[in-house]
Amino acid sequence: GEEHYNCISALHKSMRGSDENASLYWLARMLEGGEDPLYVARRLVRFASEDIGLADPLALTQAVAAYQSCHFIGMPECEVILAQCVVYFARAPKSIEVYKAYSNVKECLRTHTGPLPPVPLHLRNAPTRLMKNLGYGKGYKYNPMYKEPVEQDYLPEELKGTDFFKERKT
Repeated sequence: GEEHYNCISALHKSMRGSDENASLYWLARMLEGGEDPLYVARRLVRFASEDIGLADPLALTQAVAAYQSCHFIGMPECEVILAQCVVYFARAPKSIEVYKAYSNVKECLRTHTGPLPPVPLHLRNAPTRLMKNLGYGKGYKYNPMYKEPVEQDYLPEELKGTDFFKERKT
């Protein structure tokens, strides 16, 4: 029932708040109460990107490894794997930078009026002669061929200068 959602919420908020003791308590309460360990593991995968993100990119690897381990060995053996992951997450630095930036991109797409801007010609693939003749790929600079950073636009003209990592006005 509702307690299922209350407990997963408490686990998330405890990890987010870097409280390793509370995180372990809520995990154990769920597992000892019969919660599916794969459900918990799936939620940890989401948490790794949503709440830890780029502050510790290895968190996602930890979460996927925990999920796979739970899938392979099941309960009760996988409880310690989930416990390790939960403590790792509670101790990890947190960042919602990517989560917020992606939300800003979605808002940009939802609020755009009219047709979405086309992909700039230089970014388009040109597998045929016709496409090459139409200018597809023309002027594209293949970054690995340059020693210095390449000056090149990747967003459509209408979005030039947009920074989705900065707060958007709503």
